[in-house]
Amino acid sequence: MKKPLVGALFTVLLLGAGIAPATAAAGHDAAKAGTVKAQIKPKAVNFAGTVALSNCSGSVVRTPDSQPSDPALVLSNGHCMESGFPGPGEVVFDQPSTRSFTLLNAAGSGVGTLRASKIAYGTMTDTDISVYQLTRTYAQIESTYGIKALELNTAHPVQGSAITVVSGYWKRTYACNVDGFVYRLKEGEWTWKDSVRYTSACQTIGGTSGSPVIDNATGKVVAVNNTGNEDGQQCTDNNPCEVDESGNVTVRQGINYAQETYGIVPCIGTGNKFDLDRPGCVLPKP
Repeated sequence: MKKPLVGALFTVLLLGAGIAPATAAAGHDAAKAGTVKAQIKPKAVNFAGTVALSNCSGSVVRTPDSQPSDPALVLSNGHCMESGFPGPGEVVFDQPSTRSFTLLNAAGSGVGTLRASKIAYGTMTDTDISVYQLTRTYAQIESTYGIKALELNTAHPVQGSAITVVSGYWKRTYACNVDGFVYRLKEGEWTWKDSVRYTSACQTIGGTSGSPVIDNATGKVVAVNNTGNEDGQQCTDNNPCEVDESGNVTVRQGINYAQETYGIVPCIGTGNKFDLDRPGCVLPKP
């Protein structure tokens, strides 16, 4: 993943592109479970419900069972946490946080500031996610700003699906398709499982890390943008490599990846509380 956007604006001035948090897209050619049905009318994808962090992008999210009275959640990357990159095997769970997020409306304008009460969950092991619990409920956010949370899809993404990566940090969208799925995506010390690979049209940049990856047909979040191979190097920082079941390594320079999010849903119970012992929850434990 790309480094958080501390100092990245200097690089923007020099190179025209940030070195900020990672981009995203991933693949593992196993999931060819279906195709987007032509009769489904795509939903318009905009910035409503996305947020800008100090160094990354993110979104206000809910599960299908989240209630209006539940404290809202913000999804981003594990490498975007204010505490720094968690090491391999490290899980941040139920830790206090006062981090702030700028909430965006459909047009991409900032309409207010949301604040965290804690990091409910964060890791860079097997996946690259952080989930913050906010001080406000979904109902309070909708009442104040007229903005609803994005819903996490409960199913594995589908190869070939049209997707949009929505960056609250840059107020920019990237449209492409799910190219495939990567059995293991390795970058430096970290290894991620069953990552989403984008087609080449999604040329995400630093600062797009943590952006929701939205399925155009359903309007639901299917992944979170997190990295891309910048220089063609093999398995180094900012240059993830793909490893198949047989251990064969493939490097795709200029291709970007994301981490699937359907596996988060079984881990969230009543009151939007993370419970890593819930049936179906396979997220790494502390």
